[in-house]
Amino acid sequence: MSEEQQQERPRRKVREGIVASAKMDKTIVVEIHQRVRHPRYQRTIARRRRLYAHDPANEAREGDRVEIAETRPLSRLKRWRLVRIVERAR
Repeated sequence: MSEEQQQERPRRKVREGIVASAKMDKTIVVEIHQRVRHPRYQRTIARRRRLYAHDPANEAREGDRVEIAETRPLSRLKRWRLVRIVERAR
């Protein structure tokens, strides 16, 4: 294959957030908080996204700060996987 045919895959997205729920088996819910400016009123708004991530060893607990990476669809809602636990909950 030539270099033109062999395209490099784009890097996968990596996000950091707090585990909101770890009640499911091998699945965690990670909340990512973001502050954005309203386009018209110029006021800062707090937004949050809840992402479902695969945790095969069930090692993450509620309140942990974790890093997750984008992956292929694993179920109806899971499109992320746990990369590492950045900080344990107190």
